[in-house]
Amino acid sequence: MSKQSLFLLSTLLFCFNALAQDANFKNYTQKIGGSPQVYEMVAIPGGEFMMGSPAAEKGRRADEGPQHKVKIEPFWMGKTEVIWDIYDLYSFKNMEKEMAARHPDPDKSVQKTDASTRPSPPYVDMSFGMGRAGYPAINMTQYAAIHFCKWLYEKTGIFYRLPTEAEWEYAARAGSKTAYSFGDDASKLGEYAWFKGNSDAAYKKTGLKKPNAWGLHDMHGNVMEWTLDQYIPDYYAKKPAGEKFAPVTELYPNSVRGGSWDDEPTDLRSAARIPSKADWKILDPQLPKSEWWLTSASFVGFRVVRPLKTPSPEEIKAYYSPALIEDY
Repeated sequence: MSKQSLFLLSTLLFCFNALAQDANFKNYTQKIGGSPQVYEMVAIPGGEFMMGSPAAEKGRRADEGPQHKVKIEPFWMGKTEVIWDIYDLYSFKNMEKEMAARHPDPDKSVQKTDASTRPSPPYVDMSFGMGRAGYPAINMTQYAAIHFCKWLYEKTGIFYRLPTEAEWEYAARAGSKTAYSFGDDASKLGEYAWFKGNSDAAYKKTGLKKPNAWGLHDMHGNVMEWTLDQYIPDYYAKKPAGEKFAPVTELYPNSVRGGSWDDEPTDLRSAARIPSKADWKILDPQLPKSEWWLTSASFVGFRVVRPLKTPSPEEIKAYYSPALIEDY
C-alpha cells in the first residue's frame, strides 16, 4: 500500500473515530442502581473562553482578574445540583440497602459499594427543616463531596468528580461574556436564580428556574457549589503554565461558586469567586470537628462532572484519595 493510501486510510479512521465520539457525546441520564433515582447529565462542548471578569463589570472583585484565556476539554455536567434523594443513599448504607430491596438491581450495585467510605451520622437533620425530597443536598465538606463521587464511581463504573473552577465558570457562562449567563441586567436574575431578594430565607427544589443556554439549572444561586480548587486570591495572575486547577494543599479556603439563596446578586455573577471558611463549622459540637459535615453552611452543595476522556486508573485513585490537610 502506498504512503498516500496509508495517509488517506489513517485520515478516514481518525474522522470515523471523531464522528463516533461526537455521536456518543450527548446528554444522558445516569441511573442510580438499586433505586428509582436518576441524575441528568448535560454534554458541555469544549472550547476556549476568557476566565474572570473585565475591570468595568459591576461588583467585580480583585480576585476575578486578570482575565485570561482558558482552554476547556469536553465534559458532562449535572443538570442540577445533587439532591438529598441521591446523597442520602450514599450517606446512609442502610438506606441504600433498604431501597435496593424495593428496587432489585441486576448489577448488584449495593455489593459494589459495601466498602464505600461514608460520612459519620450528622447530629441533626442537615436540611434544617427547609426541605429534603427534591432539594439540593447541603452542609457537606469538599472532602465528603469527593467521597460521594467515589461512591458513584463504584456504583456505576463511570468516573465522576467535582468540576474545576475553570470548568464551572465555563459551564455557567454557556458562551456568554456578560456578568450573568443571560446578560448584565441583574433585574432579570429572579427568572434564573434563587437569591436573597426572592428566596424567603431558604433554599428551593432544584430546576424551578430557567436554565442557562446549555441547559444547566441553578448555576446562579440556590446553593453555592464546591469545585476542585484551592482558593488563591491572586491565582489568575500567577497561574503556572499548563496547570488546570489549583490543587488543595490547605484545609481552608477552597473555592465555591455560584452564590446562594442567602446572597446578593453580585455573588451570583459567573466570575464571582467565594472562599470557604472555618466558621462554616462553628456550630459543630464534635471535637475534633467533623470531616464530613458543615453545620453552618446550609448554602453549600455541589454538582458533579464527567470528563469526556476518562483518566488513567492511577489518576482516578489519586483523585479519590484526598488527604485531610489538618484536623477539622
